[in-house]
Amino acid sequence: MQYDESIVQTAREVLIVVLKIAGPILLAGMAIGLVISLIQSVTSIQDQTLTFVPKIVGMVGVAVLMLPWIVMKLVEFTAEMLQLF
Repeated sequence: MQYDESIVQTAREVLIVVLKIAGPILLAGMAIGLVISLIQSVTSIQDQTLTFVPKIVGMVGVAVLMLPWIVMKLVEFTAEMLQLF
């Protein structure tokens, strides 16, 4: 099966943009989850909702703070893709 190099390059660029956009949000969720897990281990509180609510709030907060940068990256990528056509 033969692939067109431009399709492979476009798919690679799409994945890189997705990772750049989602990476900081996911890292915030992981960091918050780690801190909450440490607190739960120290205090022996094992409530499941204690882990999810702070993660959701933190990830939404990071997404809102990064929204201008995310929009800028998506606009740049869209303009780049439209130039290919």
